[in-house]
Amino acid sequence: MFKKILIAHRGEIACRVMRTAKRMGIKTVAVHSDVDADAPHVRMADEAFAIGGSLPKDSYLRGDVIIDVMKRSGAQGVHPGYGFLSENADFARAVHKAGLVFIGPPPEAIAAMGDKIRSKQLAKKAGVNTIPGYDGVVKDYNHALSIAKDIGYPVMVKASAGGGGKGMRLVHKQEDLKDSMTRAKNEARNSFGDDRIFIEKFITNPRHIEIQLLADQHGNAIYVGERECSIQRRHQKVIEEAPSPFVDAAMRKNMGEQAVALARAVNYASAGTVEFVVGDDKKFYFLEMNTRLQVEHPVSELTTGIDLVEEMLRIASGEKLRIQQNAITIKGSAIECRIYAEDSKRGFLPSIGRLSRYQQPDVYATDDHAVRIDSGIEAGSTISMFYDPMIAKLCSYAPNRGEAIDKMRLALNQYTIEGVAHNIDFLSRILRDPIFTQGQATTHYIDDNFAEGYSPPPPDKAHEGAFIAAVAFLRYQVARLETSIEGQMPGHHRNTPKNWIVLSEKKKTKVTIKEDNDTLAIYRHDNKQTYRLSGTWSPIDHRLRCVVNDQEHAFHVVRLNDNQFVVHASGFALYAHVVSPDTAELYDYMPIKQQEDLSNFLLAPMPGLLVSLSVKEGDKVHAGQALAVIEAMKMENVLHASKDAIIDVIEAKVGDSLDVDQSILRFKDDSKK
Repeated sequence: MFKKILIAHRGEIACRVMRTAKRMGIKTVAVHSDVDADAPHVRMADEAFAIGGSLPKDSYLRGDVIIDVMKRSGAQGVHPGYGFLSENADFARAVHKAGLVFIGPPPEAIAAMGDKIRSKQLAKKAGVNTIPGYDGVVKDYNHALSIAKDIGYPVMVKASAGGGGKGMRLVHKQEDLKDSMTRAKNEARNSFGDDRIFIEKFITNPRHIEIQLLADQHGNAIYVGERECSIQRRHQKVIEEAPSPFVDAAMRKNMGEQAVALARAVNYASAGTVEFVVGDDKKFYFLEMNTRLQVEHPVSELTTGIDLVEEMLRIASGEKLRIQQNAITIKGSAIECRIYAEDSKRGFLPSIGRLSRYQQPDVYATDDHAVRIDSGIEAGSTISMFYDPMIAKLCSYAPNRGEAIDKMRLALNQYTIEGVAHNIDFLSRILRDPIFTQGQATTHYIDDNFAEGYSPPPPDKAHEGAFIAAVAFLRYQVARLETSIEGQMPGHHRNTPKNWIVLSEKKKTKVTIKEDNDTLAIYRHDNKQTYRLSGTWSPIDHRLRCVVNDQEHAFHVVRLNDNQFVVHASGFALYAHVVSPDTAELYDYMPIKQQEDLSNFLLAPMPGLLVSLSVKEGDKVHAGQALAVIEAMKMENVLHASKDAIIDVIEAKVGDSLDVDQSILRFKDDSKK
């Protein structure tokens, strides 16, 4: 077994690998870019080395520098995590050539499965179901037209060297094919240095289901159950779970055996994943093989009790698999939510900045229930434009899927993240959708239901009572402090007002509050119901954990002033003023602030690089016309005209680094229309 290993990654996956290594008595070496010099993974390691600038190409993608650090530190092996160098066959070869160990599969397997065209050919040869399409490289646009016509629309244009959703475009009609090819090739070239593409049939109403594998260097291979990853956006997974609510025992066995056959065909040795696209008829087709640890691996660990990182380390050190296929048992249900720094209100665009506040939910593990967080950030950490915007992975585990969903809902409500936009409201919204709770979501789910993004609405009738009780409780706690007498014993107050008006969404709700030991009885006059709330909160707290009518709740609290609050929970947001009855009467006379008209500007919706401008000053444009392309996180985002207009002034140039809401150009109305 290794005595010391280097982790060639950053963030949560570096921390996660270190936890297992430390438990096994293995010393760890971290590497870091300039911007990550004080990151948690650096402090967690036994040793740490700077390896270059903030851009990945200047640091985490510098295989030669990482190998040099291995030699200098005495690390015997390197765990690549996922992304960066994890599926780089040349790096794996260089590690072996240096007499060191790559903690992953053989370079030949990485190369074979990393090429999407070759991997599909190998899968077909190994007896794995494959999607109809063209297995070779698309030569040009005319060639693509011919292929698409033969297999029929919709088709998927894919980068041969792609992964992580980059270099992929869904094409529904011929008119969109040329532009989709251009975007896919550009993203593939920028992300992988390889712009080859291929085309295959798109399966309608698809599910994304993958099989976790383990294989050793002695010819043994097993499958460790499946994960469902159908909740995804732009081909990036958002929520994953194990086991899949769609897969039965016979289907699991069939998929698992095909995955193992493919692993054996390429002499695979390590943890790996074979991904399938599955239709309504339960027919499944090979999508790709990920020759690394997957982001969503924790749900498999929670439902099987297997530490996949430990198995990778043991396999890489030459040990035989300790687990037989017939010993694999799937117990309970686990769900993973990816907490992203992204603005759901702006179409899920990345958000960068410093985490001014970061409080995680309670983490625990018992035989039957667990909440697990894999994170590599903390309060004060910076989400930069250089790396993936994932903040953390939140997992819940319970004896059944329904309980796992309930645990996840409560855990999401316990999160506090400030300083950057995040997707917690959006995740909470998905978890209460019957489409998800009934296990019916396909990979189209987000596009079909949240194509423009998500902005949390006010609570519905089922949740409104708890929200009203919560904001009334918050205001009452502030009032208790206002009426406290300095120098008296805690709990001694002058008469705290009991009658309040909750103003929200042009609605007035009168409440009367009575104290009953440690509980407040909050009576709503409109529905004549009493809500008994117990909990503790002070104005410096940013979350409220309480029990309302014997049901546990958690709210994220933003106190704008002593009587104005914003509370978030379960995908809802309540903006409320809680005031005295006399003050409430005056609110009818308050002027309403008008929103600034920004329709004559094309604004950058996210920080990024202005890659191209397709118009010039004086051009006439029509609504929906593509005007500019911004690259952020190696993804190209096309900006369109919101109306028919004339380009008045162009205020940014190609190559500029743009801030969010920075003006790119100004319109003027087309008066000759």
